[in-house]
Amino acid sequence: MNKTILIVEDQFIEANNLRLILKGTGYKVCPIARSVTEALEIIDTGSPDLVMIDILLKGGRTGIDLALILKHKEIAFVYLSANTDPETFRKAKRTGPYGFLVKPFREKDVLATLEISDFLHQQYKLFSKNDQPDKPALKVAISVDQLPGFIGKSEQMQEVIRYIKIAGPSEIPVLIYGESGTGKELIAQALHRISTRNDKPFIVVDCASLPANLVEAELFGYEKGSFTGASEKRTGKFEQANTGTIFLDEIGELSLEMQVKFLRVLQEMEIGPIGGRRRKINVRVIAATNRNLEEEVSAGRFRLDLYYRLNVFPVNVPPLRERVGDITLLAEYFLDHFSGLEKKNISGFSKEVKKALLNYGWPGNVRELRNLVSRNVLLTDGQQISNFPLPIAKNVQQLAAVTIKTLADNERDHILRALEQCKWKVYGQGGAAEILDINGSTLKSRMKKLGIGKRFTLRNASN
Repeated sequence: MNKTILIVEDQFIEANNLRLILKGTGYKVCPIARSVTEALEIIDTGSPDLVMIDILLKGGRTGIDLALILKHKEIAFVYLSANTDPETFRKAKRTGPYGFLVKPFREKDVLATLEISDFLHQQYKLFSKNDQPDKPALKVAISVDQLPGFIGKSEQMQEVIRYIKIAGPSEIPVLIYGESGTGKELIAQALHRISTRNDKPFIVVDCASLPANLVEAELFGYEKGSFTGASEKRTGKFEQANTGTIFLDEIGELSLEMQVKFLRVLQEMEIGPIGGRRRKINVRVIAATNRNLEEEVSAGRFRLDLYYRLNVFPVNVPPLRERVGDITLLAEYFLDHFSGLEKKNISGFSKEVKKALLNYGWPGNVRELRNLVSRNVLLTDGQQISNFPLPIAKNVQQLAAVTIKTLADNERDHILRALEQCKWKVYGQGGAAEILDINGSTLKSRMKKLGIGKRFTLRNASN
């Protein structure tokens, strides 16, 4: 094995436990660093193959700051994450880590993360070489003609396209993160289209819409007569995707019971139709979710081992409000598309409409923009869309009139409401932890971090 790992962790017990696990399995371990400054000093002399970074460290800089430096130096890194707010997770994901190790961790969790991160880093180096001018280019061509609606010149979308080019030709699982309406299925289609399986089936499964009592039958199929009402054989989605790609949209909606069965499929590449014999399959798995799976794992709603299997290559699709430079480009594309369908000669948008488009928050993301442009093409009789009636004008005014709270402020208010509802009982039956569906110690930790005490009320929070 002989790989050298640097641990950057300011909690001695956790750092030492991790060091013992690594040394016991054959890794070389650098002296433990407690701050970014200490880590950089060790990196300059030790040249580690991989760095394991806690997000919150001693000193003025965080693990995210260190990650940006490591990315520039092309050193692989994995985050050691605990219960952190969603904004911190979002910032961490943008640095392109090779994995998250969720605290508290077990030896098998550590080893699985390292195995996956090493594989991912090797894949990244392999495909990065093909991006160099003096190397033969990979055969990837993502264009509007191939994927209608897949448009974006912003830095965020260029990063997504770069990731697609890296992961597409590979066989590794991809997990796509993004809000509803951001185009996660288009990303999955692009990955399939530039893969070696592009002439094979691409099967989409919406996990959120599957009835709980039919999930297994839909995914794995059943034999005729295997249960009451099974009048004929049914081929499941996994078998339909055999030799091709299966896209599992909203994977975070699967029950824990189905997660166990799905994990077995990933591990053994074998399915068991209801009432039938187990059989081997050959599929590439791409999954997507609008949930924060790290938080779902911490809350016990998503299996850690399944998370590791899926999160080999994460791709984060930014919401439309974070890629403002693409809004006009997308709107004009949809305008051309729908004008052609309706046989209308509409040349563009007025300055006022363009301003409204840029000022709107787009909670429904690209899907909402597409639908609104389609609607206004139908409503417009002239050669230019000069009026975007409700809902955009109304929502822009509402957004301007409302002070947007930070995520921390919203979290504080939510916890305070729960505490006041149960008269500040934190633990036990009827306590705030039970209401919020989180561990009591986790709640106490969040209260401490957010500065919540018995004298802190919602009235204080709003002032």
